[in-house]
Amino acid sequence: MAAYLSMGEAHRRIGDYLSRVTNAISYSDGAALASLLSVSSAPASTPLSDALAAFPDFPRLAGDRFPHLADFLVPLLRAIHSHSIQRFADAYSSFEKASNAFLQEFRNWETPWAMEAMHTVALEIRLIAEKADRELATNGKNPDKLQAAGSFLMKVFGTLAVKGPKRIGALYVSCQLFKIYFRLGTVNLCRSVIRSIETARNFDFEDFPVKDKVTYMYYTGRLEVFNENFLVADQKLTYALMHCNPQSQSNLRRILKFLIPVKLSIGVLPKRTLLERYNLLEYADVVTALKRGDLRLLRQALDKHEDQFLKSGVYLVLEKLELKVYQRLVKKIHIIQRQKEPAKAHQIKLDVVVRALKWLEIDMDVDEVECIMACLIYKNLIKGYFAHKSKVLVLSKQDPFPKLNGKPV
Repeated sequence: MAAYLSMGEAHRRIGDYLSRVTNAISYSDGAALASLLSVSSAPASTPLSDALAAFPDFPRLAGDRFPHLADFLVPLLRAIHSHSIQRFADAYSSFEKASNAFLQEFRNWETPWAMEAMHTVALEIRLIAEKADRELATNGKNPDKLQAAGSFLMKVFGTLAVKGPKRIGALYVSCQLFKIYFRLGTVNLCRSVIRSIETARNFDFEDFPVKDKVTYMYYTGRLEVFNENFLVADQKLTYALMHCNPQSQSNLRRILKFLIPVKLSIGVLPKRTLLERYNLLEYADVVTALKRGDLRLLRQALDKHEDQFLKSGVYLVLEKLELKVYQRLVKKIHIIQRQKEPAKAHQIKLDVVVRALKWLEIDMDVDEVECIMACLIYKNLIKGYFAHKSKVLVLSKQDPFPKLNGKPV
């Protein structure tokens, strides 16, 4: 396509693009500017990309026509050109230069008219960095662009996280940072951003756009899952679920993928219809195992879906459900004993638990079972004590199996 483009036509197209960018800035048209800065979503061949390929002297053209914006426009054109020919590392380097120049201009504008364009820059630098890192890794080079994008976005966040109307854009940028930190496995870096949002007096969380609040609660909820703060994780992920666009099935599923393990951890079992509706049936056997007190089924479910659970980062959370399965098993034994010998229902011989586990093809001796029961008592999953000499678990006659503070999904 570009080979058949005349130099005159290429010159015209590039000039037209530059004029539209500068006009958007002159007339404070944030939406128009944002659309002109979307590099990664553009197809490889566009009128502008074809023109850049046919007119190699485009940097001089931009610098001569708009010298006051040359630091922004020249690397922007280079980024568009490099991206169109799939040289993503070069595209990132150029786009980062353009972004820094744009940030400097943005700081000088008193009103937040360019916030939508700033958000586009924040999104684009992350997306281009991801492509660049894949390219670099494929070529055996150090994939360091996403980390660099994180450093740039921290500068953007610092610009927005101040008193004034521009602070409304801070949450969107913080969410882009979270996506980078989660991708890089440096989630500890999220803490400084969270402290800025949640402790600064110049932020009122309810003033932020709903979409940004949902994304923020989703990522901070995931952080609480990693830290095993399940009640806080439940609050955050439930907020994200309740305020998410009900038409966005993929986002609802993404939230539920983490909310369901949290609910299971605080004693709430989702209905199978929910799992079917959002294609989360990998949790079905886990739920059944918790209902039955079936340790064998839980381990089989974890083994079967290990790759999925590890990729999501919930494997360790689900693995720790073993204690709740033991609790359920003891509770079932207690119910059976209460039917047979009501007077001794609260006295459970550890031998009985050993036999129940053996029936489930789980081999444990009395000492191992005693350690597990001690852990259940310590974790307040069972109220009671040991008669150590007789190897008997003596349950409290009042509320021997405390309920957790969960709410239904």
